Amino acid sequence: MTVTLGVHASNPSLYYLARLPYLDEELAPLGETGAFHHYADGTRTGALLAEGVIDFGGTGSTPPITAQAAGHDLVYAAVSAPRPDHGALLVLDSGPVRAVEDLKGATVVLAVGSWQTHLLAKALHAQGLSYGGDVTPERPAAGQDQARRLREGEISGWIAQGAELAAARRTGEFRELVRTGDVITDRSVFFTRRDFATGRSEVVAAIVTALRRADAWAAANPAEAAAIAAEELGGTAADWQSALVALPWRLEPATAGFVAEQQEAADIFHGVGFIDRILTVAEAHLPALEAPVAAALAKAV
Repeated sequence: MTVTLGVHASNPSLYYLARLPYLDEELAPLGETGAFHHYADGTRTGALLAEGVIDFGGTGSTPPITAQAAGHDLVYAAVSAPRPDHGALLVLDSGPVRAVEDLKGATVVLAVGSWQTHLLAKALHAQGLSYGGDVTPERPAAGQDQARRLREGEISGWIAQGAELAAARRTGEFRELVRTGDVITDRSVFFTRRDFATGRSEVVAAIVTALRRADAWAAANPAEAAAIAAEELGGTAADWQSALVALPWRLEPATAGFVAEQQEAADIFHGVGFIDRILTVAEAHLPALEAPVAAALAKAV
């Protein structure tokens, strides 16, 4: 049988795994083969899983919450270690925004529905402000230069990551009003359908092993990994390397502690109307997966 993994550029572990032989190597002893389904918008991951287009996917912290809110029966498989330097909410250093509360009435550009929504919503919540109420979130349009728009006062804030964040940092024009690690753990989150996880836990463990190997490759070969990203996604190899070396490249089982992080986010999202119902995130936690995933992660590379 073929096991299909979803791949998009915003999940670095899956992005590099799709370019390496590790998935087939780990699945072969189980009589399985691997395939990759490439798509651009990571927020579609939950729907693609529910529709059976993919069997396993990965995003930031927000998409599995919105997928659960949409009624998709998904479970967490593994998570990355925290990524404190993965992204930041940038403002113009010479501009009027000096603190989060100064964003009231402002427009902030971010990848709506991604981990960036979690970052902004929680940062605002801590100051008594609401996402979508006190601040207007704006999706970036293709081809827009957000650094220019921030510089010229068209927007008040921009949540950046990857090579774009590294490039913005180099200019010295922008200040990091909120760094991801100041507010959220900002993990990569890997999840699958409940029936797949319960019926084929050994396959889930094999996928996690392949992801762990891909992470080890990226950590050991940052220049090569950066060159691949620059050629395919744009930006400079130097900026991509700066972004990639800031990632932990380490996976962990999805534990009750992680579920508590997600529950806090889900409660904030419901409070501001980003999701339309109260969630019990623990319903997407499968404790029986923790042992096989932990064993897969304990293997030597």
